[in-house]
Amino acid sequence: MRRRLWIPVLLTVGTVLYWASPAMAQEGEGVNAFEWFIWPGGGPIGILLILIDVASWAIIIEHFISIRRGTVLPEPVRGQVDQLVEGRQYRDVIEYTSGEPSLFSYILHQGLTEAAHGYAAMERAMEEAAEERTTKLLRKIELLNIIGNIAPMLGLLGTVFGMILVFSDIVEAGQMPDPRVLAGGVGVALVTTFWGLVVAIPALAVYATMRNRIDALTSEAMTAAQATISTFRPGAKKSNGG
Repeated sequence: MRRRLWIPVLLTVGTVLYWASPAMAQEGEGVNAFEWFIWPGGGPIGILLILIDVASWAIIIEHFISIRRGTVLPEPVRGQVDQLVEGRQYRDVIEYTSGEPSLFSYILHQGLTEAAHGYAAMERAMEEAAEERTTKLLRKIELLNIIGNIAPMLGLLGTVFGMILVFSDIVEAGQMPDPRVLAGGVGVALVTTFWGLVVAIPALAVYATMRNRIDALTSEAMTAAQATISTFRPGAKKSNGG
């Protein structure tokens, strides 16, 4: 998984170089790629927001890889389980699901281990297992919600800091200074606001998307597990036989 986290880092670096290429092509202005990308600054707050943006995209890509149907409710696993259940190889099902990492296997395993206590106990164990794993997944994506709420605040902090710099220049000059003198402070304000929004918008959008995905996949995994243990329901054999 650590190797996958390098993907957004490389993508971000490539984007930086792509954006910087027009500035590198400007001859005689003495503006290098780093200065063009950061200019007119953003200062330490702007750099911090850029680093948070890289980390945020690493988290986003990891979530899209790890929270999907293929990892939560893999079809090959479900097919294998159904085949074992049809053959009444329940011990093999318990053994198989104990080592399989998907949410479906975890829910089903918890239910089957309670088979000796009746169908109601199986359903209760499965519901508790689903709730436990869902909570873990929601906590996992909560970091995106935190980033999405903090980033605009950092951008606003940079905006206030930039305005302080502007008024400090005016006070030092004793009159309205040259606009080029004020450009630095104004640049800090605008750049930090920009990066605050750049970080927050994708983070919050993906957070909402992932919450919906977790709810949908968890519900689907629970339904599939309940269908698998339906043969344990009292009266199921009679109704099938009738």
